[in-house]
Order: sequence, then structure tokens, then C-alpha cells
Amino acid sequence: MSEDKLVRMANQIATFFEVQPSDRAGSVAAHINENWSPPMRAGLLAHAAAGGEGLSPLAREAVAFVRPALGQDA
Repeated sequence: MSEDKLVRMANQIATFFEVQPSDRAGSVAAHINENWSPPMRAGLLAHAAAGGEGLSPLAREAVAFVRPALGQDA
């Protein structure tokens, strides 16, 4: 999946949770951890490690809580 699509999807999830009263970054990460495939999570983590261009502030914050795929370095 392209980086642009991963960024767009992560930002859409962040937009939804932005107005929620709970742990917003944790909720974004939980959604990604539960619903994204390991290659998608790996792509998002790699994009964030390379600077995270295009990620919203909340999506950037949530990346810290996204689980890497098994066998991947954090």
C-alpha cells in the first residue's frame, strides 16, 4: 500500500478520535493495531521514522503506540 494512502487513512482515524474524550493517541493506535495488517503497520512506522510527512499531530503522537509487526525492529 502506498505511503500516501497509509497517511490518509491514519489521518482519517485521528480525525475521528480527535473529538473523543478518552486517550486520543492511544485510541488511534489501538484502532490501527487491531485493524491494520502487519505490512500496513510496518509501512506507517517506516514513514514516521523517515519524518512522517503529512501525518497530523495526533497521528504522529499515536505512532509511538503502534505495534511493529512480529520480526520487525521497533
